[in-house]
Amino acid sequence: MVGRLPVLAWVLVGGAALAAQDGAAATRPQREVAFESAWREVAAGFRRACQEAGVVGASLWFVRGAHVHGFATHGLADRARGRVVDADTIFHWASCTKTLTGVAVLQLRDRGRLRLDQPIVELVPELRAVHDPFAKIGAVTIRHLLSHSGGFRPSTWPWGGKAWHPHEPTRWEQLVAMMPYTELEFVPGTRYSYSNPGIVFLGRAIETLTGEDYEVYMEKNVLRPLGMHRSYFDSTPYHLQRHRSHSYGVRDGTVVDHGPEFDTGITVSNGGLNAPLGDMARYVSFLLGAVEPGSDAAGVLARASVAEMGEPAVPTDPSGRNHMGLTLFVQEVGGQRFLTHTGGQRDFVSFFYLHMASGTGALGAFNTGTAGPVMARVRARCMQELSLPLAR
Repeated sequence: MVGRLPVLAWVLVGGAALAAQDGAAATRPQREVAFESAWREVAAGFRRACQEAGVVGASLWFVRGAHVHGFATHGLADRARGRVVDADTIFHWASCTKTLTGVAVLQLRDRGRLRLDQPIVELVPELRAVHDPFAKIGAVTIRHLLSHSGGFRPSTWPWGGKAWHPHEPTRWEQLVAMMPYTELEFVPGTRYSYSNPGIVFLGRAIETLTGEDYEVYMEKNVLRPLGMHRSYFDSTPYHLQRHRSHSYGVRDGTVVDHGPEFDTGITVSNGGLNAPLGDMARYVSFLLGAVEPGSDAAGVLARASVAEMGEPAVPTDPSGRNHMGLTLFVQEVGGQRFLTHTGGQRDFVSFFYLHMASGTGALGAFNTGTAGPVMARVRARCMQELSLPLAR
């Protein structure tokens, strides 16, 4: 069962207590001892890389099944006030949100409300105004949007960039007004091209089918049954503001504090999630299948549908080893399959991955825009030095 993960367990696995246990190493299984040593090295490398890159604050967790096996933090959630990152710190997860939207779409498919091969124009008829040089707009399906093969551009808002502009379009009508100035860039289903607006269109479809705002549907049908009680979209509830991390940019060597809040507007289904890592660990455990049969969490999505999200749908590179599934990236590392997603928005950086063969996953969040390369290195180390050995 995925319940609230006690801070004591995080400390015992993630900090100085591991070193204190070394004298008893001979009495524990060799694999457990090897993991503890590897985790110490990974956690130390994570902190060192954050320091070198000027990352203000970050957190890294490693999950096996329903349990947190590693927990490390670095730096500050609020630099001006000296508030440190801890287990309760809330980060912005940006494009990792797309995978929760994928869960919601598969939920509705399983309940008979939609079909994955259904044309998206049946649920979002405004898309008929898109310029279509291939006469294929009616052929763009929900499956195409989930796998980023629908033919739409990468960015939601390709114009502007003025400091006074909203962070993202705030109302659906603004996107509708853009439809005649939007074009289909390739024949749907013929290749991969990461598309933010494609996921926004899925969020609109969820609202059309359910009659509820995206945020309301997600709270009722995904966040609440998974026990993600400190997770939310966009504006922070008053009682959680003390845990919210600020985000930081680095401009000409100067750290710029963006503050804790910003509005993803109509693009919320594409990147609006805020959550502490404990809640995201529950999400990772759910995707791994580490939930109690018959529980609310188990009822969020059938295991067969979760597996479907991780099946390769379209190649993402010429090697043929890496693919896009249904909102989950499918990557080959060490000859084994990892399911993953990353996020980056307003100088927040994040990632999570799943390794089904070992029943493990890792997740990390950073509050500084310089963290992109750090995130990539830390994720790779967790895959290679923690997850892969546990599968052997």
